[in-house]
Amino acid sequence: MSLVFSEETHRNLLSRIPHCTGREVAEWLRKIDEGPSFLRFDEKVSWLRAEYDLAYGHAKAIVHEHDMRRAARRLK
Repeated sequence: MSLVFSEETHRNLLSRIPHCTGREVAEWLRKIDEGPSFLRFDEKVSWLRAEYDLAYGHAKAIVHEHDMRRAARRLK
């Protein structure tokens, strides 16, 4: 089951990640870059949850942010 977050919800989740996880969003984005080469969104979310015991919403927000930033880099 996949939940679709609004942009506002996504931003709110991102802003709470450092407090809830003890790590900045940039550090989580690096973890994805350095982690296994999963292609599918849900595989990345599952990996973050299993490897770092993240809540589903936080893992999904991190992966979504990672994918958005990667797509933005491709457009440049």
